[in-house]
Parts: sequence; C-alpha cells; structure tokens
Amino acid sequence: MKRREFSIAAVAVAAPVLVGVSPASAQAAGPMEGKDYHVLGKRVPMDVAAGKIEVIEFFWYSCPHCNAFEPAFEAWMKAVPKDVVVRRVPVSFRDDFAPQQRLFYSLEALGKVEELHRKVFQAVHVERQALTSDDAIIAWAVKQGLDKAKFTEVFRSFTVASKLRRAAQLQDAFKVEGVPSMGIAGRYYTDGSMAGSMERALKVTDYLVVEARKGG
Repeated sequence: MKRREFSIAAVAVAAPVLVGVSPASAQAAGPMEGKDYHVLGKRVPMDVAAGKIEVIEFFWYSCPHCNAFEPAFEAWMKAVPKDVVVRRVPVSFRDDFAPQQRLFYSLEALGKVEELHRKVFQAVHVERQALTSDDAIIAWAVKQGLDKAKFTEVFRSFTVASKLRRAAQLQDAFKVEGVPSMGIAGRYYTDGSMAGSMERALKVTDYLVVEARKGG
C-alpha cells in the first residue's frame, strides 16, 4: 500500500492481494535501475558486521498486502545465503501506527517474533481484532500467554522507544513509498509497484544482493 492509501477507510476495505503482475515481457527482462528499483543517493549505515549484506522488509501489521506477502517472505527469508542478514522494520506513516511498532519490537525483545508475528497478522486480518491501541495490544499479548507486567514493561521501555526512532530514520533514509517494500544493503530500494509484484520484488532483491556482494 502506498502512503496516500493509509487512511482508516482504505484499511477497512482493502483486499489482501498483492500488486498486479507485470507483463510477461517485463518479467523476463533483468531488473532495471529507475524502473524496478532505486539506487539511493546516500548510503544508509547498516547494523551488520563486515562482509554481511542487510536486507530490510518494511511492513505494517494492518496492511493487507503485508499480510498476503508474509508467507512468501517467510519462505524466502529461510533460504537466503549465509552472508545475508534479514530483518523487519515496522513503518509509521501516521502517529497511530506507533502501538503496532511497539508490539513488534516488544516481541523482538522477548524473543517471540517467530512464535507470534504471524499470529498478529491473523488477529488483525482474519479475526478482525482492532490492535491499534496500547491497551488492546497488551490484552492480546496476555491472551498469547505473555506475562502482563513483563510485556508492559518492555512495551513502554526506553529500548523499544529507541527502536521506533531508528525505524523512522530507516524509513526516511530509504524513502519508503509504501509497504511491503525492501531495502537492500543500505543502497537499494524496491517494492511491488516498481517490480510489478512482490513476488518479483523478491527476485529483484536477489539480484541486488548479488550486486551488493560485488560492491555495486
């Protein structure tokens, strides 16, 4: 979803489908700079060791396209080469995105992303739970078996607040235009609108990982 689509009405009626597939001829062609991906004017410092390539998925739990993309992204993430470090960054196109950002970073701090990340999407898009406020999110976390006091402490911690600030910096530095989208090696950006679909965006990402490995 693009920034301009992030209104309450759009979230309520948007269908959980990916961006349409581009024509077969475009699919067959190699990725093109300026069409399938952008090269950032300024490199973004990455939080990985030397010799590693960081790939970021920008997402939002309430985005239907992110929900639809998650199974494919999970499968892709499990198959990346050993020199690729993948992480997720929740975006904040509006101030009211912040509770769900805190939810993700709290799950991350507690080592619960693998167990509960997909369950958040399930709660929002299938069960239609309104996980948009601090109280609703804390109540949901307790229902998942998390200790209320511990989760609340992490949820409202300085560490999680710092993660939100870093997420905003990355969102701005990569010039994120919508979600889901990908930032590669602190140098490249692609999304479903550019690549033609999120499935092809992953192929573009694979191509850009190779370019980054070459020093491109």
